[in-house]
Amino acid sequence: MSKVSQATGNGGAMVDAETLKDPNYCPPLKEAIPLGIQHVLAMFAGNVTVPIIIAGVAGLSGGDKIFLIQTAMFVAGIATLIQTIGFGPVGARLPIVQGTSFAFIPIMIPIVKTAGLGALFASAAIGGVFHFFLGTFIGKFRGILPPLVTGIVVLSIGLALIPIGIKYAAGGAGPVPDFGAWHHLGLAFLVIVVILIVKFMTKGFLSASAILVGLVVGYLVAIPMGMVDFGRVASAGWFALPSLLQYGFEINTAAVAGMLLMSVVSAIETVGDISGITTGGAGREATDKEIAGGTMADGLGTAVGAFFGAMPNTSYSQNVGLVALTGVMSRHVVTCGAVFLIIAGLFPKLGAVISVMPNAVLGGASIIMFGMIAGAGLKLLSMTALSRRDMVIIAVSLGVGLGIQAVPESVKAFPEMAQLLLKSGLAPAAFLAVVLNLIIPKEAPEKT
Repeated sequence: MSKVSQATGNGGAMVDAETLKDPNYCPPLKEAIPLGIQHVLAMFAGNVTVPIIIAGVAGLSGGDKIFLIQTAMFVAGIATLIQTIGFGPVGARLPIVQGTSFAFIPIMIPIVKTAGLGALFASAAIGGVFHFFLGTFIGKFRGILPPLVTGIVVLSIGLALIPIGIKYAAGGAGPVPDFGAWHHLGLAFLVIVVILIVKFMTKGFLSASAILVGLVVGYLVAIPMGMVDFGRVASAGWFALPSLLQYGFEINTAAVAGMLLMSVVSAIETVGDISGITTGGAGREATDKEIAGGTMADGLGTAVGAFFGAMPNTSYSQNVGLVALTGVMSRHVVTCGAVFLIIAGLFPKLGAVISVMPNAVLGGASIIMFGMIAGAGLKLLSMTALSRRDMVIIAVSLGVGLGIQAVPESVKAFPEMAQLLLKSGLAPAAFLAVVLNLIIPKEAPEKT
């Protein structure tokens, strides 16, 4: 018999650990609601970071920036409900939280710069449909995606994102008159220090919310420094319903190709998160039905969200860790969190408060969040023995991928569509990792 958990059910009765491992277990609302809000707090900072970054790249401010933040919250809630409640074969019916994906940033930035937001959302919708259909056969490819390959992909994503975090810590990704000034760098450093202190000097709920605490502290310190403009908050409305196709819908071949490729990467990430949820929360392997349903829900959430003006969605890895931490596997807990996200997405005032956050504050948190993605990639790589063969695959994949990302003009001889795929560095790194892992013998032939 499993040890009795400290969680309580109806009437205060103790709930055994096996019950907590059941995704269909429904705790009383007095427990489910705070546990659900905790899931929201764990992913909230990451969910709004992506639209803020893309809004900066697109030159958006004021109402447009608030709109993208609102939509990110609203769609994350809808996409999470598709995962937790599901319908037919769609949805893992596990405590999976969906949110705006960091992995797509290296692809989205060049799309927005060269083709605009209309092309971004059109390609995201098409990529979401493609991602949905990947779910019908993704299980067949699990064998060719060992930790060596997925580790290289995830590490590449993190390393490609870190420079973006540094730019924001210095003042912003666009033209900033005082870029690199001490007040920007000092504020970002403060956020990093607060996050580290809260993460490692506290426990439980507070420790899990370290990123959010760091953002709040940085935000509050920036106010007396004159770095926060509340004028946009005052002008924002109290309630607004989401609108469709606000930025148009434009098919761009290069943008679509990039999104299709990143959909494969996102699908790999989703498979890993579903496996992590069942292993950490229930002590078992994920079923083929859960992996298929979760991947399809991932794609459907992205496709639907694109019409509302949301960036591509994916399962959030930090919430996988939270399930393992709390020991509560109930999908109904995450459903409560999803409802909270939807409600938050309907109030522009909340989006406005977030939109005026100084870039340096966001940059400090982003450095850690993006670095954690790279760390997750290293953790995956550590699951292999890392033979000389593996080291060569890592060297070639990262060397070519990150090299092109650092020197994008090196591929100017390629057609426009190929340039878009290559410049991010992720496409060549992922392609080389998969191909080299398939063709290089696992044991070198003995010399005679």
